[in-house]
Amino acid sequence: STMRERKATDPLHSSTDLTEGKEKLRLKQEVGLISGVSLIAGTMIGSGIFMSPEWVLHHMGNPASSLLIWAACGLLAMFGALSYAELGTIIKESGGEYIYILRIFGSFPAFLFAYTSVILVRPASLAAVCLSFAEYAIAPFYPGCSSPQVAIKCTAAACILILTIINCLNVRLATSVMNIFTAAKLLALLVIVVGGLVLLAKGQTQSFQNGFQGTTAGIGAVGVAFYQGLWSYDGWNNLNYVTEELKKPEVTLPRALMIAIPLVTCLYLLVNVSYLAAMTPSELLSSGAVAVTWGDKVLGSWAWLISLSVALSTFGSSNGTFFSGGRMCYIAAREGHMPDILSMAHVRRLTPSPALLFTSAMSLIMIISGSFSSIVNFFSFMAWLFYGMTISGLLYLKIKKPELPRSYKVPIIIPIIVLMAAVYLVLAPIIDQPQTEILYIVLFIFSGIIFYFPLVRFKCHPRFLQRVTLHLQLLLEVAPTTRDAN
Repeated sequence: STMRERKATDPLHSSTDLTEGKEKLRLKQEVGLISGVSLIAGTMIGSGIFMSPEWVLHHMGNPASSLLIWAACGLLAMFGALSYAELGTIIKESGGEYIYILRIFGSFPAFLFAYTSVILVRPASLAAVCLSFAEYAIAPFYPGCSSPQVAIKCTAAACILILTIINCLNVRLATSVMNIFTAAKLLALLVIVVGGLVLLAKGQTQSFQNGFQGTTAGIGAVGVAFYQGLWSYDGWNNLNYVTEELKKPEVTLPRALMIAIPLVTCLYLLVNVSYLAAMTPSELLSSGAVAVTWGDKVLGSWAWLISLSVALSTFGSSNGTFFSGGRMCYIAAREGHMPDILSMAHVRRLTPSPALLFTSAMSLIMIISGSFSSIVNFFSFMAWLFYGMTISGLLYLKIKKPELPRSYKVPIIIPIIVLMAAVYLVLAPIIDQPQTEILYIVLFIFSGIIFYFPLVRFKCHPRFLQRVTLHLQLLLEVAPTTRDAN
């Protein structure tokens, strides 16, 4: 059948959860500690730190409280990542939230998550970051005026196609690209940090005087400020999507998280301080691109380096998003929640090329009508809805199944804090400023019911899909894979 039926085994009690067939293909374990840190940091440091600071400041009202939001976002990302690290050592399968929801809560909620993520969230997120890359990449060719939308969208589409080729060719090539671009973007952020420290040493501290004056107190405004800040931290969970490709996941996963996230948090705080040292709050708020304005003020004729750095940063981030997003699609198909062809890997290159091609196609569709600014709040609402569900699953396992073997344990207070934050981030904007877009999001999530019961639960599959699958297998040179039971 096109969507294969899986055994109803309980993988929480089984260390050898394999598919029914004696399949020989599996993805290679080629992601080590350095590549793991690069995947997390490289995906987190994208366009957000160069574009979100003005929006966090706008919603919070002053520099000091906006810096507190950035620090709180980093702490929340760290707590969430540590909670996910324990889940990753209990359920040693790729797929992130999807596989955890599936193993803990069952097929139906996992399908809704996969349906929403594969069709909408992941492609939309990738499209937004690629659009951001395109804006910065072609800006030097249109000095003194805004870049035409056609040029931006064509460049973004070219970015997605290049990423597709890289990720389909070789896992090692994709991780090498991540490592190189992560190093480049860290260097760019260090330039901004050092420039800011020099300005502070010269006494440019006027932005920090009366820092808390005019702080916004509304729960909705604080929630939206968190959304903007957390967009810059998004990617803290990406390593959990490739658990089966990690070398020694029980060691690599927690270590990579503990290195990458504090590093990114410190950099973000120092970069924000640097922005505020170079600009007054009003200048920062009126800036269309904060990092470029900083470059004009501090670097003078070398300001073009910042535009180049942002373009490199967003390209590296989109590579990390694409790398993990393709795995999400691949794992969902392997569990029978997506068409069977998406669960296959290339017979020689051992990459999940059909899933990567599908993610690429969906992202290209998003680029046609999407814009960067329209994605962030919508993405954050959906993301924290499912983060909250995943964290509640960890709390269930800690309380009800403490005997399960795990190489890493997080104190129970940490997932409780993350769950409370997730509930706040989902409910605060709804209570404070209800928007019809949120209703559309919820309706889209539950529209998955239309597909779940006939296609997954009752397995009503048109026969012609089997022939289509066979033809695609031959065309793409792919075959079914087995899980890696670490």
